Amino acid sequence: MRASGLPAVGSDTVTGTVERRVAHEDSDAARRTARQGPEALDRDIPASGGGTAESPAAQEQPHYRPLWIEESARRRRMPDPVRTAAVRAVLIIALTLIQAMVAFLCTLAGSWLAFPMVISSVTSTVVATWAALDVWVTRQVWNQRNGVVSAPSSTARSLRRERRRARRQARAAERAQERIRRQGGTGQLSHS
Repeated sequence: MRASGLPAVGSDTVTGTVERRVAHEDSDAARRTARQGPEALDRDIPASGGGTAESPAAQEQPHYRPLWIEESARRRRMPDPVRTAAVRAVLIIALTLIQAMVAFLCTLAGSWLAFPMVISSVTSTVVATWAALDVWVTRQVWNQRNGVVSAPSSTARSLRRERRRARRQARAAERAQERIRRQGGTGQLSHS
């Protein structure tokens, strides 16, 4: 801590998520009470009245400000297969752009490497187009298999129905096993 009360740059004080959240809640509460008190409208004017000296305990307590305020995500995270395809597409497109720039510069310089680079750039463009289409197709397939698609022909609905049926059967079998265990497991097949 510096004399100004602000944490020094590169401070070795590390706080965890819970400590940041508590500190954030404390600072929110302090802001609310500061707004409520009419005498504490200016930071330079002490709220305690006439005296400027604060208690030693209040001066020694470090004040942790959160590094960031956690907000809920606006959009849901992309499914893993779609994200993988998107990352692959971005990398391929970036390499294609670099290759096209090298081909252009080699052509301007009159290098022997210009022709092979142009040919490979055309090939890379085809691959990059395939990668972009792969993202779209993967997204569509994932939505149809796992997503909520409000179409009667959606395979997501039938898959969910099958999963529900399998869960029901598993629970019924588990209840039957529990019933057998409660009865002592004597091997009775009937209640007679």
